[in-house]
Amino acid sequence: MIEQTRINERLTVGMGYPDEGDLRDLARAGIRAVANLRTHGEPEQPLKPDEEGRWARQLGLAYLHYPVTSDQLETAVVDGFRAALDRLPRPLFAHCASGTRSGAFLMMHVAAETGLTGDEALAKAEAMGFACDEPAIERFVRDYVEAHREA
Repeated sequence: MIEQTRINERLTVGMGYPDEGDLRDLARAGIRAVANLRTHGEPEQPLKPDEEGRWARQLGLAYLHYPVTSDQLETAVVDGFRAALDRLPRPLFAHCASGTRSGAFLMMHVAAETGLTGDEALAKAEAMGFACDEPAIERFVRDYVEAHREA
C-alpha cells in the first residue's frame, strides 16, 4: 500500500500517488474520499486523474481532482481547496506526487480550523514529516494560517 501519514482520524496524506490496487486498499480500510492535487501531465502517474476518478467512484469513493502546482500558492487557491474539501465525506485521503502539496494544503486547513498559529502549524507539519525547505512556501503557510485561524 502507498506510504501514508495520518494527520488525524479524518485526514490522511499519501506520500505518492495511488494505483488501482492502492485505491482498492484505501476503500477496504474505510477511506470514503480521495483528493488528488496532481496536475494533468505530471510524470510517473500510474493513473491519469480522470482514470483515478473513475476507479475511485467504482469503488464507492468520492473523488476530487484539484490540480495545483507549487507556484500556485495563493489564498484563493487554498480557500477553493478548503471549500471543496468541506463537501467531501470523511475519512479522506489526499495525495500529490510526494505528499508535499497535499500535506501543506491539509495542514493549512486543519491549522486554520483548530486555531493553531502559523508557527505551530509548521512545527506540527515538520514533526509529521512535512518539512518545508522553501522559505517562500513556509512564509505563505505561516501567513495563511495566521490570517484564517479560528481563535
